[in-house]
Amino acid sequence: MSIQQQKEAFELNKDKFVYDSARLTFTGIDGFTVYNCSIPFTWEGKDYIYGRVEKRDQWARSWVRLFEKTGKDQYALVPGHMIYQLEDPYIADIQGEFVLGGTHVVKKSGKIDTLYGYFYRGTHIDDLEYFTTGPRGMKDIRLVDRKDGTIGVFSRPRNEAVKAKYGSESMIGFTTIRSLDELTDEVIENATPIEGIFANGEWGGCNQVYLLAGGRLGIIGHQSYTQPQEGGVDLAVYLNIAFEFDPETFAVSNRKVIGTRSCYPAGEPKLPQLADCTFTSGIALREDGKVDLYAGIGDEGEGRITIDYPFSAPLA
Repeated sequence: MSIQQQKEAFELNKDKFVYDSARLTFTGIDGFTVYNCSIPFTWEGKDYIYGRVEKRDQWARSWVRLFEKTGKDQYALVPGHMIYQLEDPYIADIQGEFVLGGTHVVKKSGKIDTLYGYFYRGTHIDDLEYFTTGPRGMKDIRLVDRKDGTIGVFSRPRNEAVKAKYGSESMIGFTTIRSLDELTDEVIENATPIEGIFANGEWGGCNQVYLLAGGRLGIIGHQSYTQPQEGGVDLAVYLNIAFEFDPETFAVSNRKVIGTRSCYPAGEPKLPQLADCTFTSGIALREDGKVDLYAGIGDEGEGRITIDYPFSAPLA
């Protein structure tokens, strides 16, 4: 079954899978939209989220800002906190340190030239230090602590060489390092591809990775394709997906769609081609055993839906 058929089957029964849907609200940031956020996280007893901040009528002029939770689905800007010139933030706890990642866009003569993944680390969110850069042109690099004490590294090459060899627009690669000091662009670039995730013309990547009991890794990611439209702009369709990965055998299992744009509250997309786009952030566990899935919606806001826990094993 193609990913488009999987999407259609999921949406026919989405009322059975989605228990709640909400839009996050952000204050202290008048005149800007906030979208493609990190997952919520806790530090010193307070809940926070990093968000991509940008004016609605601008593109590739984003900042990442920190917001504190003030109520259900409500966040307020933390004044005076570090401003990062990044897009699409990601946060993880790696070997006892916060690691903040995001995409830095490079321009020449006012036009986009390329992009890089930037990484910051530290034990205090008010003092994260920039420490390494990913390969040229690569987004969606993700890290996770492994059961054996090493760090799993997921890459996402997307280029003509990948398309020529695999047919898909991008791949996901995997490798391991012993410490954050070993995270370099060469290590990421040479990660071993995980085959069989994306079909011809598709692209996608990991957005948040979780260590599961038993040692497998649970991935919350996105899978994307272009949907031609008669007499209109072609849609860039982005789906929320989940799958499990065995880092020893490279086997992928339990892969499924867990959310689509129609599951989230309505909103006008930033561009017409993003009308069916939901860029995954990740999940947060709930006390009732379900999870809240967070995602950017149409590059104009951040949404949350409540779904069943997507993996076959609990978090380690």
